[in-house]
Amino acid sequence: MSTPLGPKAENARDFLATDSLLSEEEIMLRDTVRRYVDKEILPEVGAWFDEGVFPHKEVAKTIGDMGLLGMHLEGYGCAGSSAMMYGLACAELEAGDSGLRSFVSVQGSLAMFPIWAYGSEEHKQEWLPPMAAGDAIGCFGLTEPDSGSDPSSMRTNAKQQPNGDWLLNGTKMWITNGSIADVAVVWARADEGIRGFVVPTNIEGFSAPKIERKVSLRASVTSELILDNVRLPADAVLPGVASMRGPLSCLNEARFGILFGVVGAARACYEAALNYANERIQFGGPISRFQLTQQRLVDFMTAVQQGTLLSYHLGRLKDQGELGPAQVSFGKRQNTRMAIEVAREARSVLGANGITTEYPVIRHMNNLESVYTYEGTNEIHTLIMGQAITGHSAFA
Repeated sequence: MSTPLGPKAENARDFLATDSLLSEEEIMLRDTVRRYVDKEILPEVGAWFDEGVFPHKEVAKTIGDMGLLGMHLEGYGCAGSSAMMYGLACAELEAGDSGLRSFVSVQGSLAMFPIWAYGSEEHKQEWLPPMAAGDAIGCFGLTEPDSGSDPSSMRTNAKQQPNGDWLLNGTKMWITNGSIADVAVVWARADEGIRGFVVPTNIEGFSAPKIERKVSLRASVTSELILDNVRLPADAVLPGVASMRGPLSCLNEARFGILFGVVGAARACYEAALNYANERIQFGGPISRFQLTQQRLVDFMTAVQQGTLLSYHLGRLKDQGELGPAQVSFGKRQNTRMAIEVAREARSVLGANGITTEYPVIRHMNNLESVYTYEGTNEIHTLIMGQAITGHSAFA
């Protein structure tokens, strides 16, 4: 005997009727992004992944026209949307591919946000409108070859010259958008602390070789940044911050987008497994009728719904101004772990077909290996929360 779920929840995608927690405006934005991903991204992204390419110019312009770049920022051509709407967009973009959501996160939260929050009025006027429109692309230079989880140990340095100019030297690593960027927000050690610099990428001494041979985030551009006596004018420095608070606040913005985004990737894997199980005929019927398959599918659905509820709760807290960095770490850690577990198990439901990019699952699985590490590893977020609940820092 079947038990009806009711008209609002009788849907494998939304078992708990989580849409009831969203406003009409939020649902409209989410569905607009979902339609774009379904129509423009999903038919192509498997080939992009196979070939290791990302058509950044076309994608940037389209999503810029949609108002998704720096959408959570106010003014300067930005949409001024809520944190919840930004999160919902990230979930739909990552349901397409983590590389697509990474592009938007880096552009809006890591490149535009520090200019918006800490830059001069001249910086904002020069860079934010074209970046919001997708006419200029940004990157964020923090991680170094020997400085990942401990960014305070960075070696990149900025020396102010007698005439006021700055001279930057150093190397950054694993930089999304680096080789395609028009501007880089680079963090360097100066005499007065960690400073951020707005660096046009066409300046002498700046180069950004692309990192090749990746098996994760292949539909994304990842680069090294090399700064060899890059000379910048005095006003290239972000005047609003002179400490690690600057880059860490940017990371917190990006992590918020990730905790939503990975739910989209997990949902895509769950739905691919569900559709495949209903269509794959073995022993005279669909494999979805078998108990073990149903258990897996229910586990996937439960995990995705829990991740959805967590992201929505944290989104509301952020819009109320009540979301702390440790709570963002909770969301990034929990939802990323959830997503990668769903992807790994969903792959096996598809059998041998699960290892091809004809289906999205192994692509998401490989991508999530990177997401699990970047913007703070699982271990770093564990220790951030550990400090929050014990009062003791494990980083010292």
